[in-house]
Amino acid sequence: HLAESGGGMVQTGGSLRLSCRAPEPTFSSYSVGWFRQAPGKEREFVTAISYNGDKTFYADSVKGRFAISRDNAKNLVDLQMNSLNSMDTAVYICAAKYFRASTDADDYDYWGQGTQVTVSS
Repeated sequence: HLAESGGGMVQTGGSLRLSCRAPEPTFSSYSVGWFRQAPGKEREFVTAISYNGDKTFYADSVKGRFAISRDNAKNLVDLQMNSLNSMDTAVYICAAKYFRASTDADDYDYWGQGTQVTVSS
């Protein structure tokens, strides 16, 4: 139900903007999180935004560089990623859960397929 877009390849220090879109009209009742998984590593939390956008959460590794936002009128959540480095290379996956946001992947019920982000030096 969730579809990510915006991944690609960028040089160190560059920026990318990812989007997560859902067709459901009840999207505004769902909090959305972004997770990432690099080859050979566990899936890790990146950021999350509450259903109404009033709360955001960030992993320490992306604070000050990434920004999550949402437009419920468009059923859209965006992830602006700045100052990218090689440690950010991963598949980025958006997920949704009803109501309250969480940093725990196990709390999310709906997942996208993911979009690849590659940062080259």
